[in-house]
Amino acid sequence: MRIALFTETFLPKVDGIVTRLKHTVEHLQRLGDQVLVVSPDGGLTEYKGARIYGVPGFPLPLYPELKLALPRPSIGQTIEEFRPDLVHVVNPAVLGLAGLFHAKNLKVPLVASYHTHLPKYLEHYGLGMLEGVMWELLKVAHNQAEINLCTSTAMQEQLTTHGIERVAVWQRGVDTELFQPHLTCAEMRSRLSQGHPESPLLLYVGRLSAEKEIDRIRPVLEAIPNARLALVGDGPYRADLEKHFAGTPTHFVGYLEGLDLATAFASADAFIFPSRTETLGLVLLEAMAAGCPVVAANSGGIPDIVTDGVNGYLFDPTDEYGAIAATQRLLSQQSERDALRHNARLEAEKWGWSAATRQLQGFYQEVVDNYGSLPSAA
Repeated sequence: MRIALFTETFLPKVDGIVTRLKHTVEHLQRLGDQVLVVSPDGGLTEYKGARIYGVPGFPLPLYPELKLALPRPSIGQTIEEFRPDLVHVVNPAVLGLAGLFHAKNLKVPLVASYHTHLPKYLEHYGLGMLEGVMWELLKVAHNQAEINLCTSTAMQEQLTTHGIERVAVWQRGVDTELFQPHLTCAEMRSRLSQGHPESPLLLYVGRLSAEKEIDRIRPVLEAIPNARLALVGDGPYRADLEKHFAGTPTHFVGYLEGLDLATAFASADAFIFPSRTETLGLVLLEAMAAGCPVVAANSGGIPDIVTDGVNGYLFDPTDEYGAIAATQRLLSQQSERDALRHNARLEAEKWGWSAATRQLQGFYQEVVDNYGSLPSAA
């Protein structure tokens, strides 16, 4: 099958959406499909055999790491030459609108997927009053698709409640070959803790942005004697976070990838994830695959991954002491922590990228086979 994939973000950017997309592209190509990626220009023209058509863009004022790429006529010629069997738009916002247009123009089925909980993000940037408008725009875009994929049952319910139709869950995936518990490393632990490997080591991995609510980790850090915190990643909120965590034993590590990232997960005592806006939280699965016990907000797609007291701990996101109590419990009970590590790994092993991609292929085949008979929007 020939798939034209439109996305508002792709390599070389580092985030959960890009991680999911690059594994998906790699596995689709490996399974015999051909993929054309249309994305903001990042200097790449190919990935794992898939062609990348980069569209020039400019940085978003509120989030300079994200590029806003406007649709242009040259995309049409590229899509026509590629002759896709279907178009898949990821988080259709600006560039994705070109995907909607060209799917209809070429009379091929449209698949859309929802990965970023944009309406809830708005409040973290002082734009909460626009949430209703955002839902209406999302509904107009997504209801043109034959199927709308999301990453958790919680998001499926949210989308359906807000009028988005034909919603299905595209199962989670994680690289269980890369992220493994045996990668625990004294050298990495010393690096993350800035030379204090004997101290309890708390870890966060992900974008340093307002909607991730990383500032809520500080009370947890301060409540645990001698604890150290490592923040892995970067983003537009870093300068604010450096001020917020000033005077605490917090290490801003920057980006880690590949084996270094897997080793960091395996070497920490607890992965703290306070965000209440997650559609899935891919880094949670990576932590679990690496045997790093998770303490996370009971919100969004997270309960689909973490079973409280079995493979991690969930806390009430409205309880300011919930994360503190859960982390203290985790660190104080060695035998229970070992059981959590084991169960977390077992859960992650169920969700390899190959299975997730085969499920996606099934969705693709279904919409191609039924195209013209499904009641999609005109």
